[in-house]
Amino acid sequence: MALQVSLVSADAEVWTGEATLVVAKTVEGEIGIMSGHEPILAILAEGQVRITQADGTKVLANAQDGFLSMEGSQLTIVAGNAALIA
Repeated sequence: MALQVSLVSADAEVWTGEATLVVAKTVEGEIGIMSGHEPILAILAEGQVRITQADGTKVLANAQDGFLSMEGSQLTIVAGNAALIA
């Protein structure tokens, strides 16, 4: 089962798709999330969000000022500022 990921900024959807792994920086340190992860709500710290898609392709984004929420197989990352870098 793939992880459904939505990365949004205050004014736009930055990236949406399926992933096998997402690594993001929170105020408590980096967190890696895969399908089946327990529900979590965490505050984002400024840094990179690294998304590994099912085919192995990596998506990199800078994000800051927001939170991430995991529920079921849906990971939502809401950032005040976010932009794709690769």
